[in-house]
Amino acid sequence: MTNPKQKFSHPDITAKGEVRASVAPVNLETLWFNTGTLCNLACHNCYIESSPKNDRLVYLSLNDVVSYLDEIASKDFKTTEIGFTGGEPFMNLAMISILEETLKRGYKVLVLTNAMKPMHKKKEALLSLKESYGDKLVLRVSLDHYTQELHEKERGPKSWEPAIEGLVWLSENSFNIDVAGRTCWHESEDEIRKGFAKLFKEKNIDIDAFNPSQLVLFPEMQEGEDVPEITIACWDILKKSPADIMCASSRMIVKRKGREKAEVVACTLLPNDEEFSLGQTLSEAWQPVKLNHEYCAKFCVLGGGSCS
Repeated sequence: MTNPKQKFSHPDITAKGEVRASVAPVNLETLWFNTGTLCNLACHNCYIESSPKNDRLVYLSLNDVVSYLDEIASKDFKTTEIGFTGGEPFMNLAMISILEETLKRGYKVLVLTNAMKPMHKKKEALLSLKESYGDKLVLRVSLDHYTQELHEKERGPKSWEPAIEGLVWLSENSFNIDVAGRTCWHESEDEIRKGFAKLFKEKNIDIDAFNPSQLVLFPEMQEGEDVPEITIACWDILKKSPADIMCASSRMIVKRKGREKAEVVACTLLPNDEEFSLGQTLSEAWQPVKLNHEYCAKFCVLGGGSCS
């Protein structure tokens, strides 16, 4: 029997001695930016450990973002979507300027937010962006469960009402919105969607809970779990194509504390693992990614998850 501690220890070979799967880049459809790990919340199971004190990934500047947008254009990557995550993106003081510059270039822009006080402070600016760019701006609000009790179990006391207030405001003002929920509550997907549907109806929130692109339910991730490693044989066994995995079509930009320049990492889930740092330019980073992490298996390949 394989010792789980031996798993994910070699970039090319699994603990059982099989060839590890990798994902070759296909097309850079989505470029993500981590705007910084600081957040107004310290959620119980945040995969990136965001909090009011964690500045391991520092705030990106407008210039940081512009340099990569320029590279996309100069190298003809044909990217259509730019995503922003954190931490809480609206804590970054440059966020509105960054959004305006990105939208001005014609991209669809997706912002992951908890819709709490940092976003509330930007309401006037967000209304202006919506007026100028309409549905090109998409805000995805994190709502871990359709009940206050379980949402606050993850995100802490007094996190429910401000999030609901923010979500209602976005809906009332006709923003292009969706919600990100979680599947860790020992409920079926149908039960979760029915619960959210009831909530959205009660609050008059314009989201179809049964549309998977409007209510995105993410597989649960927790480090240290015993998950299978993905080998090259798994693609046929699982009837999946590596081209459908997130790192075939996306990369993320991060800026580590103490480093002068931003860098490119393989995906949104692994910003802290140096093994998945691929260089300082998109051209350098456009290389195969070896699936040498438990998140690769549980979230992407087996869970079918994608942040886009």
